[in-house]
Amino acid sequence: MRKDVVPVSSPSPLPPLSPPTCPPPRPPGRRASRPAARLALCLSPVLLAGYWALANRPVAAEGAARLAAADPGWLLAGAGLTCLTWVAAACVRQGALPDRLPPGLLLASQFAAGAANHVLPGGLGAHAVTLRFLRARGVPLDRATASIGLYSLARSVARTLVLLAFLAACPARRRLGELLPDGPVPVPAAAAAGGALAVAGVLLTVVRPVRRPVTGLVRTALADVRAVHARPCRVLALWGGSAAMPLAQAGTLVCVGTSLGLGLPWEQVVLAHLAAGTAVGAVPAPGGLAVDAAVVWTLVSFGAVPAVAAAAVIGHRVLNDWLPLLPGALTLSALIRAKAL
Repeated sequence: MRKDVVPVSSPSPLPPLSPPTCPPPRPPGRRASRPAARLALCLSPVLLAGYWALANRPVAAEGAARLAAADPGWLLAGAGLTCLTWVAAACVRQGALPDRLPPGLLLASQFAAGAANHVLPGGLGAHAVTLRFLRARGVPLDRATASIGLYSLARSVARTLVLLAFLAACPARRRLGELLPDGPVPVPAAAAAGGALAVAGVLLTVVRPVRRPVTGLVRTALADVRAVHARPCRVLALWGGSAAMPLAQAGTLVCVGTSLGLGLPWEQVVLAHLAAGTAVGAVPAPGGLAVDAAVVWTLVSFGAVPAVAAAAVIGHRVLNDWLPLLPGALTLSALIRAKAL
């Protein structure tokens, strides 16, 4: 028998190999500028902290000299209450957002935000750090901005409610009326606030490029507010942390004043801190200088010795801001280097 022979096709020739494509080389100046810019960004908080410490060296030296004779146990208690303020701030940040954030990084970001507050007044430094942190966690810009607005609103409302509670319970509230200036001073302030609101309303009504993003931001904020208040854990974190923050800050002042022998009841010290912070907190002064002056003035009006009142406020500022400044700046630099911000 004859078998059919199947012809075998010859293999097709392989296409010629093309040389590997390499990305075009980057200019050497651009390649060298990126590490330099990143290093400068990481070291800028530390440099700013060192400059701030040198600029306030006389004040820091005076506060340290008076605090050297203070009771260390009460100072340690004040330092513990200062640490609670960062925990409360992290709780409020988490409560203002429906998304779950990593607790450790959130607490570190709030600790670093305290150092950033010395660069920009009015809490803008902390908001900027938090905004970068939320954007790094994948939160959209409109939702991150809405959470910062809810954070600020909840803190203001809770602080006002706590102040009203102390005003109703503390008999020293009558002395606060003596601190109010005579004459029509509140009238220009009210007129300026009304004018600002009127200008904002006209801009939102007339200018369409301004109205559209603001309307979208308000719509997003309302949706997040409903989502947050539908979860009891978020409500507790938002409003509980907002009420705990001013109490912890005032408690630090109480501990420092007790260690120095201020001689005032604790409820009067808390009332002085809350009233002065609420009245002068809107003044955009760096480092809280306007609030410190108002607290000293209020404590003296309650019957404290001026020198001891000034030392207590300086000690409160040392525990609350100056001692955590360098560690906070280093934490901010570490978060930037780790690309968590």
